[in-house]
Amino acid sequence: MNDVEFENKVNRDIDKAKEDVATLREDAATLGEDGATGLSRIVDRWTDDAKKMVVVAENTFNKGVEGVGQGLSQYNAKVQDVADRVPGSFGKKAARYPWVTITLSLVFGLLLGALLKPDHRLVG
Repeated sequence: MNDVEFENKVNRDIDKAKEDVATLREDAATLGEDGATGLSRIVDRWTDDAKKMVVVAENTFNKGVEGVGQGLSQYNAKVQDVADRVPGSFGKKAARYPWVTITLSLVFGLLLGALLKPDHRLVG
């Protein structure tokens, strides 16, 4: 191969390399756009899934809170009914002095426990 042929071949190879680089850049740009779009779709899907999970959890929590609130209301109503039936306006005194009521309840519970389970000896 003489110098002219070699120079022509080198020029053709350079032109081919330039075309390949241009095509590669276009492919990379397209891939980058597709990759960003695909990533955006994945993030949107995850975000939607997370939002749905939060809504379901919130609904479940609200139902549980409503049930607890309703149970506490029923309990309070029963306790108030029992306190109103006790002679000597016990309910009013218990509301006025809650620490005394709590202390008496604890003492009553300990005495009841000692009576029902005599196997357990008090330390002392």
